[in-house]
Amino acid sequence: MKHKLLTAAISAAALLATSASFAQLTGNVSVTNNYIWRGLTQSINEAAVQGGLDYTTESGLYAGTWVSNVSYDSDDAYSYEHDMYFGFAGGEDVTYNVGYLYYNYDENAGFDFGEVFAKIGFGNFLAQAYFLTNAEPDEVALGRPDWDFAALETYYLSGDYSIPLASGATVGLHLGYHDGDFAEAFNGVTESYMDYNISIAKDGFSFMVTSTDLSSDGDDDGVEDYASMPARDNDEMKFVVGYKLNFEL
Repeated sequence: MKHKLLTAAISAAALLATSASFAQLTGNVSVTNNYIWRGLTQSINEAAVQGGLDYTTESGLYAGTWVSNVSYDSDDAYSYEHDMYFGFAGGEDVTYNVGYLYYNYDENAGFDFGEVFAKIGFGNFLAQAYFLTNAEPDEVALGRPDWDFAALETYYLSGDYSIPLASGATVGLHLGYHDGDFAEAFNGVTESYMDYNISIAKDGFSFMVTSTDLSSDGDDDGVEDYASMPARDNDEMKFVVGYKLNFEL
């Protein structure tokens, strides 16, 4: 199933080349002191180097890929995240974006998964919804038959509002909600949670203050020797700085 999904994603991306007479290829590279995803660290609060490529057609069809180093425990199976996605975007006063996103990790990690997503924007406001569609791990094999990794059973909803400043900087406000058994299995949280942040960005530089409403870190759940695990501190406030460079190819 894993390889079939990867093949489907690559094939969909290749078909974009014949869908329009105009196309644009862009790239990006970035560095950050902490890789935060939905309010949770994906690098045990250490630095990450990231980059991606995006191919966009005049019709609104697009495909892309993105990669980052990741780490959840000091000696676990994860070392990288490689995402592939495709979709369709458009609109003027009201914008929309729908697509599919596949998260690929080290082969021995056994935790690849995919999501469908929909985004709608109006003015400075953006609403997003992500729903789990497929997951590589099996609930029973993980020793948790009470979990449910079925399609649409895990989801993430968020709202973002941007405030342009006269200086050219942009202030961002974010609020998100993550719920479902797969969220618990993947990131070790023990409950549904909300994440929120405030950020400011200008000329590729960004600074963000982010936190969640989690009541505990979650590192000790289901782990016998949890005292030896590095603290993720997902229930604590985090300060994130980064720089991103976008370029055309």
